[in-house]
Amino acid sequence: MEHFDRLVALGESADVSGWDFSWLDGRATEERPPWGYARQLSQRLGRAHASLDIQTGGGEVLAEAEAFPRTAVATESWPPNVAKAAQKLHPRGVAVVADPDEPPLPFADDAFDLVTSRHPATIWWAELARVLRPGGTYFAQHVGPASVFELIEFFLGPQPEARRGRRPEDEAADAVAAGLDIVDLRTATLRIEIRDVAAVVYLLRKVIWWVPGFTVERYRGRLRDLHELIERQGPFIAHSTRHLIEARKPQS
Repeated sequence: MEHFDRLVALGESADVSGWDFSWLDGRATEERPPWGYARQLSQRLGRAHASLDIQTGGGEVLAEAEAFPRTAVATESWPPNVAKAAQKLHPRGVAVVADPDEPPLPFADDAFDLVTSRHPATIWWAELARVLRPGGTYFAQHVGPASVFELIEFFLGPQPEARRGRRPEDEAADAVAAGLDIVDLRTATLRIEIRDVAAVVYLLRKVIWWVPGFTVERYRGRLRDLHELIERQGPFIAHSTRHLIEARKPQS
């Protein structure tokens, strides 16, 4: 078990702040959605007058944009990510606001013509509609239903109720109920390969809502089972789900 212990310790000691997953290079892979969210985001920011990025993480995706509008703001709730985002985005002229990801957003009505988000944990449609200007757009990539549930259920067992959440058609209906028009809605299912248990420990420490309360001590038995499964059968296969959603606030 020396190899197992060494891998677990490696995953346990890795820095999990921010949303840069490059630590996983060589340990895990995930297919990318076909629509190129970062590229489209950059194009839209280049045309916007005032933009808001919700739950920006460490600002990694937003910082890839080639240009920003004169007024550009990002929000984030987790203090280590706030610091990382400020370091990345302030030099680009983007203000970073610490926000608890609960309504209300700390902005005036009709403040932005573009609101964006990549993988928001919570979506407050009424607030998004409120801060958008008439004719403004919400453009985002959301996590879809039962994403990575092969891994989640390996640790937690069957999660039938949770599997029904985050359905794109439900989110679209909620957006419409908040007064927005759906312009585009696309979905994708993407293959994930996890090649060692160090990657599992890293992921479960970083994406804390997958297995709430995860610690190596608490789940050492299942981690060992997964390590032995990978050693026997090769990479652990899971699937992520994503949807691209574009919603527009009608002209008044």
